[in-house]
Amino acid sequence: MKYLKYIVGIIALLIILFIGKGMLTPEISYSSEFVVDKPIQEAWAVMNDQSKASQWLEGITNIEHISGTEGTVGAVTQYTFTDNEQESKILETMKEIRPNEHVAMDFVMEGVMTMDYKVDFTEQNGKTHIKSSTITTGEGMLMRSMVSFMQSSMQTQEDENMSRLKTLIEENKTNYFPILESETVQEINE
Repeated sequence: MKYLKYIVGIIALLIILFIGKGMLTPEISYSSEFVVDKPIQEAWAVMNDQSKASQWLEGITNIEHISGTEGTVGAVTQYTFTDNEQESKILETMKEIRPNEHVAMDFVMEGVMTMDYKVDFTEQNGKTHIKSSTITTGEGMLMRSMVSFMQSSMQTQEDENMSRLKTLIEENKTNYFPILESETVQEINE
């Protein structure tokens, strides 16, 4: 009986610590950044090319436009991810967009978490500096507590995604800015 009281006491203490961490850390933040030797317009185009999203966002299996005009403030897109045969759906709502400079969006995984996600682009000496920053909040006390313990794994995942994006931009072969043949002939003639 004495040991049972100790076990129950320890379990109660762990529960209090778990919930207390969620109360003391209602949100977590993390960022990632890199530099590529590509023009800012090309880096922006690669990141926003939905046909390449699965090459840098781990586990993405589907992207579906839900509402609004794609690539504009207010547009809503649903992303489906699969991890260990478990499917998750995340809704993205575009909050801000300044092409070749800044994009901000909210991601909502209903009943789990919300993410305030931003990516900034700057160009220095012909190279593009890209920085992401995220603030994640769990929905409800249980999820806040769980999210408060996930900062390291979320940081690692963001670093891995950004590393794959860096490689994708550096190895890009898609010509996003084709010069029309008539423009080329006109330039040659001038």
